[in-house]
Amino acid sequence: MSSWVIWLIAAGVLAGAELLTLDFVLLMLAGGALGGMAVAVAGLPVGLQLAAFVVVALGLLVFVRPLAKRQLLSRTPQQIDGAETYVGKVAVVTQRVDHMDGRIRFGADDWSAVSQSRGETYEVGSTVRVMQIRGATAIVAESHE
Repeated sequence: MSSWVIWLIAAGVLAGAELLTLDFVLLMLAGGALGGMAVAVAGLPVGLQLAAFVVVALGLLVFVRPLAKRQLLSRTPQQIDGAETYVGKVAVVTQRVDHMDGRIRFGADDWSAVSQSRGETYEVGSTVRVMQIRGATAIVAESHE
């Protein structure tokens, strides 16, 4: 088997393994393997192939990886999921809400709820805004909508 084929296989394996880590290290090493492959295709000896691998991989690790990570992190929004998606939304009171208990509805979802302050109560049919989620209970306040 030709040495360039071995370098190509190594690059493919490293690039595939990168999908498991998503840290850009293995991807940079895959780039180094492609550098070694290019030297092998030129017919140069294994020592020069290894040197090309090291130089290209180090160059990618030092110069390209930090830029790629910064770009990825700056363009990836913080994802809000689960119950936190309800924070800030408006709901309708289905059972009187006070500081002890109550029920609200978001579309088809029914939640237990309590008022944010002790003196606040909300009657059936009024709208409230979810201020935070604590366990399975929504903490609500007056909605100005």
